Amino acid sequence: MDKVLVSDLLSQQGLDVLINSCDFKVDVALELTHEELLERIAEYDALLIRSDTRVTAEVIEAAKRLKVIGRAGVGVDNIDVAAATRHGILVVNTPEGNTIAAAEHTITLLLALARNIVPAGISLKKGTWKRSDFIGVELYGKVLGTVGLGRIGREVTKRVNAFGMQSIAFDPYITAEAAEKMGVRLVDRETLFQESDYISVHTHLNAETYHSIGDAEFQLMKPTSRLINCARGGIIDEEALYHALKNGKIAGAALDVFEDEPATENPLLELDSFLATPHLGASTTEAQEHVAIEVAQQVINALRDEPVANAVNQPRIDPRMYDILGPYLQLAEKIGSFHAQIVEGQIAAIKIHYSGALFQKEDVTPITVALQKGLLTPVLTEVNYVNAPFLIKQRGIAVTETKSDSEADFANLMTVTVATDRDDTVLAGTTFGRKDIRIVRINQLHLNATPEGYILLIYNRDQPGMIGLIGTILGEHNINIADMTVGRSRPDEVALTLINVDSPVPRPVINALASQKKIAFVKQVIL
Repeated sequence: MDKVLVSDLLSQQGLDVLINSCDFKVDVALELTHEELLERIAEYDALLIRSDTRVTAEVIEAAKRLKVIGRAGVGVDNIDVAAATRHGILVVNTPEGNTIAAAEHTITLLLALARNIVPAGISLKKGTWKRSDFIGVELYGKVLGTVGLGRIGREVTKRVNAFGMQSIAFDPYITAEAAEKMGVRLVDRETLFQESDYISVHTHLNAETYHSIGDAEFQLMKPTSRLINCARGGIIDEEALYHALKNGKIAGAALDVFEDEPATENPLLELDSFLATPHLGASTTEAQEHVAIEVAQQVINALRDEPVANAVNQPRIDPRMYDILGPYLQLAEKIGSFHAQIVEGQIAAIKIHYSGALFQKEDVTPITVALQKGLLTPVLTEVNYVNAPFLIKQRGIAVTETKSDSEADFANLMTVTVATDRDDTVLAGTTFGRKDIRIVRINQLHLNATPEGYILLIYNRDQPGMIGLIGTILGEHNINIADMTVGRSRPDEVALTLINVDSPVPRPVINALASQKKIAFVKQVIL
């Protein structure tokens, strides 16, 4: 009989799903120390956790029987997914369990802002009756701008349509046709901030979105506009938001998430035009029950060798095939993520060309899936190897595969073209041995880059002194260069420099590089 260990507090409804299944023995052991978990894990086939238990590589090494790790929630930061994958252990999560709760909380904050619910209630409890101090505004006819049309963004737009609001959105990972079916008009980012009466944020937090709503965006917004964020803390520059509210640049803001939590000392709390809740987006009885039941069912399916809906890591494939294609699965995911961070405009199509004898005889479907997952991962928290193709199709993005015989320069090569409404971007990659994956072409320029960690992508004039100039600026800011490669066509024309560095490059440093006369473009990519 398979044994299941539950090491974090799980709703009783979820436990009942496991216990009522006659296939398994379920042990609940809360608040285990790391050492206690190491001692016990070898006897279990499945592990269920929330956010308290840390499943390290050491724990996975000790888990001789473990087949699946279930996380009752979205994030898997407390699981060494790479180590689990190496040991053939499936990792599953529950990204959709809190969708309705988060969407409803967004609507709650939107309405509370519009009608001054919180200050009016506080005033009345203090014994005053001043209706004229709390005149609100209607939602009918107003424009909601949604930044990100993922699962929660879509649910929010459904609900505001019922209020008679107009919906616009910025999301480069969906076609205009797919958005139109949702009753949403796609616009560019600048237009969204200019036209919206309300702005709701539903994006992933990464290097590109960190502080992506700041002074420049507040300058674009109407003085009557209001901003809501139930997604991730850090997307909004809170200092810039404070000044925008203080100086009347916008009418109001409501945050459920903060860059530093708990946010009990945040200066935004001093402002009457600011509304806050302590990260309550998923905090409903129903949401907690949903994630517990969902993760329990996924673990049961995994132990019974049945399909699971939310595999975070690569689903189990034939060991022989994984041994052969493993490096290309990693390469494909890296190329997809790289593309996601450098393309401009609305993505319309993905074209993958496989060349070489290996791809002629092997099924490349897992590689194509890995590419799609990598492309969506920087912007969606819920993407995995199971649902990536569905999410790509849902967004109206066409995917095509072609194959040919070996290229002259490489035994096996995958070339990925991402077409947008602005341009086509091409990345090509290959592998040298089991662990050495490389990007060997970006558009028309050939190079030899390691797609790992923090990378600076720089287009610059191919002239003497450029490498020294870039190195000096990075050195002045204590940023160490780990590797560098240059792609060029002819001297004195535009060259592409890719630099691997040991730490994230702050925005002021990127701006300092971009301000140099001989540097045309700078972008940070994190893989």
